[in-house]
Amino acid sequence: MGKQEAAEALGLQALAWLVGNEDLLPVFMNASGVGADDLRAQAADPGFLGAVLDFLMMDDAWVIAFCDTIGAPYERVMQARQALPGGEQVNWT
Repeated sequence: MGKQEAAEALGLQALAWLVGNEDLLPVFMNASGVGADDLRAQAADPGFLGAVLDFLMMDDAWVIAFCDTIGAPYERVMQARQALPGGEQVNWT
């Protein structure tokens, strides 16, 4: 499995975790403007999965809770985000 495929798999896990979180899902839906149908329709879009990871990374507690749930190291979320569209490190020099 390549970097992008692994990142997409983690993004899908994050989306599933988010959907199962009754407190956080409405916050994500309001912040992103997506509805329930959009969640299903965009689940295969790497850009959308990147947005899910961006949202998750807004709060360390969310990253910790997600990673603890799936048994992944905390830095995995950032690594996955960098492998998805829009997550590249930008060098402004």
